[in-house]
Amino acid sequence: MSPAEEERSLPLPERWPRASKFALSACAAAVAELVTFPLDLTKTRLQIQGEAAVRRDGAAGGRAVPYRGMLRTAAGIANEEGLMKLWQGATPAVYRHIVYTGVRMITYEHLRDSVLGRAEGESFPLWKAVVGGMSAGAIGQFFASPTDLVKVQMQMEGKRKLEGKPLRFRGVHHAFLKILSEGGVRGLWAGWVPNVQRAALVNMGDLATYDSVKHFLLLNTTLVDNSVTHSVSSICSGLVAAVLGTPADVVKTRIMNQPRDNQGRGLLYKSSMDCLIQTVQGEGFMSLYKGFIPTWMRMAPWSLVFWLTYEQIRRMCGVTSF
Repeated sequence: MSPAEEERSLPLPERWPRASKFALSACAAAVAELVTFPLDLTKTRLQIQGEAAVRRDGAAGGRAVPYRGMLRTAAGIANEEGLMKLWQGATPAVYRHIVYTGVRMITYEHLRDSVLGRAEGESFPLWKAVVGGMSAGAIGQFFASPTDLVKVQMQMEGKRKLEGKPLRFRGVHHAFLKILSEGGVRGLWAGWVPNVQRAALVNMGDLATYDSVKHFLLLNTTLVDNSVTHSVSSICSGLVAAVLGTPADVVKTRIMNQPRDNQGRGLLYKSSMDCLIQTVQGEGFMSLYKGFIPTWMRMAPWSLVFWLTYEQIRRMCGVTSF
């Protein structure tokens, strides 16, 4: 058998390992995103409520929507806008995770196994896991930033309708085209700096924690590489990711949702640092943790669903465990 024929006879994951891992992680992320998306929508609405810069500039318009907690916000969306509005913006969110999760997972594995040099069956230093997780998250989020921008802006359409404002978009593709026509290609990357900062922090918590906890349990306890180990590791990673990522997520959401001038420049915030300072000065430090409970409540099941699905899909397709 010739080398070419021998290569063609190999299973798909062995012929194209990175492409296969990209596809598998994207599938697992899509499942997790659809299951937990209503919590993401609730989190986004909570992060916008009580925005000091909006009150100062009088940009709210229409009638003000009173501050509500997580459950009342979710119930209000269902009652006032319709149950299916809890999934408003889900399409760009799935698009985002296909790009973001696919890129971050293969980037982390490449950095971990080839660049940072993790040996099979040996402990992996935490600092290396942190470097790999932050780098992978930043790279993945940069490529996925346009889809995240569309997701955030579409999630706020129901709120605009309640405030008596005209809707900005007819759908996902119209949103992409409108943002592109108004701000150019650069407009699609509006808010990418806090977006990448958030992703680096979240992945430092998610990937680094999951990888470190999982291999610590395998090397130092009687647990084996099964769903129990994956569940414990994913619960830890979801909590750490929520604690580290929520402040940057609040800043990212506000920058992405702010009105812009004809040149695509924000009218409320000059930069992510300006947004951070205005938020803390106008609303207090704890405002950086607005939406923390739904963020954590979303990250915990998201992480659990994703890692369990991803590990099982890899196993069924003949790919080694993460």
